[in-house]
Amino acid sequence: MKISENLAHINEKVEKACQRTGRSRGDVEIIAVTKYVTTERAKEALEAGIRHLGENRDDGLLAKYEALGNRPVWHFIGTLQTRKVKNIIDKVSYIHSLDRLSLAEEIEKRAAKLDKEIKCFIQVNVSGEESKHGMAPRQVVDFVRKLKDFPHICVAGLMTMAPLTEDQDVIRRTFRGLKTLQRDIESLHLDYAPCRELSMGMSNDFEIAVEEGATFVRIGTALVG
Repeated sequence: MKISENLAHINEKVEKACQRTGRSRGDVEIIAVTKYVTTERAKEALEAGIRHLGENRDDGLLAKYEALGNRPVWHFIGTLQTRKVKNIIDKVSYIHSLDRLSLAEEIEKRAAKLDKEIKCFIQVNVSGEESKHGMAPRQVVDFVRKLKDFPHICVAGLMTMAPLTEDQDVIRRTFRGLKTLQRDIESLHLDYAPCRELSMGMSNDFEIAVEEGATFVRIGTALVG
């Protein structure tokens, strides 16, 4: 199926989820996750009206960046090894997987050389699954406070992944937990950590994520295949 047709279908679902919860459709951005598809398919996504592309490996991002340049807003959404930061730092606007101080230090060092602010999402393991990356919720506020001395990092928001389950209550609780934590950090009124954004929801659960406050949904299979 054409990406434009997939996008129309997804937009309709996002619109309805917004209506159910009294949100504006303009509050939610769709990130096309292109890690499993070709550069041509990523280009098709841009031509269909997608503005945001997400990659979870540095080599995948670099290959697509070579072809597409700055046409999309680039998001790095996968686990980021400290030694790989230098490969992507000049290309991305958002990093969705900040989960430790050593990574923050490397992002700050590399971004300072470019005099560039990087918008970061702190990855939170709300569900507590051992298979998932991210900080425990109880660690996040202290971590945010430590980022005060990192002038090239803006804590844009929080990111999580829900468990792979058919139980919608479990998924909803995960997303709701992240929203609660986001509000707690936003209420601190830290200039370097506005923390207004929530990156949550993928192909199988983005409607629930939108209902629970997602501002970025990361959609791969349902959008680009």
